[in-house]
Amino acid sequence: MRALRLALAASELAPYAKTGGLADVLLGLGRWLGRPERDGGGGHDVRLFLPFYERVAKTVSDARPLPNAQQIDVRFPNRTIRFGVREGRLPQSEVPVYFVDCPELYFREGIYTDDGDESLRFAMLSRAVLETCQRLQWAPDVVHCNDWHTGLLPLYLRTTYAWDRLFASTRTLMTIHNIGYQGYFPESHLDTLGLGDQRAHVHHGDLRDKQAFSFLKTGVLHATRLSTVSRTYAREIQTPELGMGMEDLLQTRSQDLVGIVNGVDYGDWDPATDPRIPHHYTADDPSGKAKMKAALLQRFELPHDPRAPVFGVVSRLTSQKGFELFRDAIPVFLQREDMRLCVLGSGESKHEQYFQWLRDTWPEKVGVYRGFQEDLAHWIEAGSDVFLMPSRFEPCGLNQMYSLRYGTPPIVRRTGGLADTVSPWDPATQEGTGFLFDEFSSQALAGTIDWTLRNWRDRRGWRRLVQNGMRQDFSWDRQAPEYVALYRSLLDRR
Repeated sequence: MRALRLALAASELAPYAKTGGLADVLLGLGRWLGRPERDGGGGHDVRLFLPFYERVAKTVSDARPLPNAQQIDVRFPNRTIRFGVREGRLPQSEVPVYFVDCPELYFREGIYTDDGDESLRFAMLSRAVLETCQRLQWAPDVVHCNDWHTGLLPLYLRTTYAWDRLFASTRTLMTIHNIGYQGYFPESHLDTLGLGDQRAHVHHGDLRDKQAFSFLKTGVLHATRLSTVSRTYAREIQTPELGMGMEDLLQTRSQDLVGIVNGVDYGDWDPATDPRIPHHYTADDPSGKAKMKAALLQRFELPHDPRAPVFGVVSRLTSQKGFELFRDAIPVFLQREDMRLCVLGSGESKHEQYFQWLRDTWPEKVGVYRGFQEDLAHWIEAGSDVFLMPSRFEPCGLNQMYSLRYGTPPIVRRTGGLADTVSPWDPATQEGTGFLFDEFSSQALAGTIDWTLRNWRDRRGWRRLVQNGMRQDFSWDRQAPEYVALYRSLLDRR
């Protein structure tokens, strides 16, 4: 089969601009798709599009102006915006990244803003993808849109650019990484974005009464097919509980919606080779993990006892992640058990303050780092005995897969990608990779922690549990071919 021409567009891409897992997914998927087949990749012609944010401009010095893609004027009803394209390469790859260089929209301190032109910033990204393809006379087979920021692209392709036969065979895939972010803007912005005559094509349900429209819903309405980042999440977002108001629309397109679990880049996340940790280990030789545990506790200035389990947390401290469940669960165990808790994260002040209270109350058992530090994230994955991830909902999640690889069995709620990647430990059969609970309650979490601690005391069984997790394969070598099959299925849509 011939190689595909693939354009991947997103608001984030590691290592250039990142606030969450979306950036890592685009890096891993893009790198695999463009890697030559002889090197174990997909061998496709893939090109990634990302705004040339201020933070990107400060860190990327080798992105050069792309020939034939400079001083491109994009006309909106009330203004014309000029942009150029700089070409770089994904790290450790020959895959091109096209940075959309438009200082008046992107040269700002943050990736996302509360400025009045936020809708224009990301409408421009969608149009810049198509304008760049025109200048290069490069016809993508599939334009892969990611989250609300690129949600207008399928509609622009069908309307503003419908005249151009270059895109006659181009199909679109809209991937929902987190349905909680839908990109709502006042309806009046449709005129600003050149879609004033498309009102009938962007509204759904009761949005007309709200005098607002959603980038994400527009993408869901008009993309050739839809995907999300786990099989369970694909089902969950079609329910009132987790559909965030889009469940009816997604049910009407259920035949076009598929779930594909995100991959993990084991080049970056492998305890056998990880350059960010001082001690390495494998499933067959786990001795380095005990050394990492000691090193982690020393880093947090906590007393080390190999018999006391270390529970790790690396997360955004938000309600989505289920940290309100800690209030009536964790203190009981800190009071009763000889255990440690190492936390890395930042977010909502109530959660930051709570973890600081835990630290102040049990200074010999709890360590907290407020903020984010990439090295420390790797240390916690490697040095912890158990990883805590009790999410209210989790589209896919990456940390539970990192934890499995690092021999750190996770405690997770059975939702989204957590349900698809962690299997319950059964001491009778010695099968399973972690500990799961269903009900979103402190009691359910506490019961699962108690079950975990009972299994921790069975050292032989625990070693088998750790080995089971470390031998799981969630690499892009396993996950990315599902995307390729999906891309090819789009080409049959006429």
